[in-house]
Amino acid sequence: MSEALLSIRGLSAGVDDKQILDTVNLEVPAGEVHVLMGPNGAGKSTLGHVVMGEPTYEMTSGTIEFDGQDITELSPDKRSRAGLFLSFQAPVEIPGVPLTSFLRAIISGREGIDMKRKEFRKRVRALADELEMDRVYLDRELGVGFSGGEKKKVEMLQLLLLQPKLAILDETDSGLDVDALSVVSHGMEAYQRQCNGTLLVITHNTRILEHLDVDRVHVMVKGRVVAEGDASMIADIDANGFEQFEQAASAE
Repeated sequence: MSEALLSIRGLSAGVDDKQILDTVNLEVPAGEVHVLMGPNGAGKSTLGHVVMGEPTYEMTSGTIEFDGQDITELSPDKRSRAGLFLSFQAPVEIPGVPLTSFLRAIISGREGIDMKRKEFRKRVRALADELEMDRVYLDRELGVGFSGGEKKKVEMLQLLLLQPKLAILDETDSGLDVDALSVVSHGMEAYQRQCNGTLLVITHNTRILEHLDVDRVHVMVKGRVVAEGDASMIADIDANGFEQFEQAASAE
């Protein structure tokens, strides 16, 4: 295993005086695909948001290191510029803001990916074509009237445009039909191929994992990482669910 790109040590966090995460330790080496699984309400999505610096959540202990830097106190925008990316279960809608304008804004001033207008338009159109996304969506208001599948395609477009060092994908397969799931899977594969990207996939089912070459699986129950192992854990979870891990956590 190579040196960790993301290193989480002793992280506890919550919201409104309610603890959600309890002393979480987790490492993701560069270039690997890691999966964070667990039942609904386990704290998986909360961990993704805390790593990204979402101010709704309060860290009460622990540290987060990314690419050799302690980012525990950094704001979300600085974490993003450092190379972190987080997709959302329910991507937001921003009325009045065309998708192209939004994409232009998020790469503005970023070393290595900021482009002149003509180059930018060419790149975005090429990515839309690669993701089988109708170009008409590029000039529509961000997320407004988009289907769930189209919103996820937009997130994959952002991923390929930003080329982050680490992408945290939070329930990316939620609500997708087979065709949309195929496009999202293609986006993840393109990210790994084009950017030598690192993935932390957060999910509670195994459907999307069929399209990934997974290096490591982490299981979270009641805000704690209670088990981890290689990709063989996925088949076991698919067959038997999370009951064995929930029972073990309750017995502690």
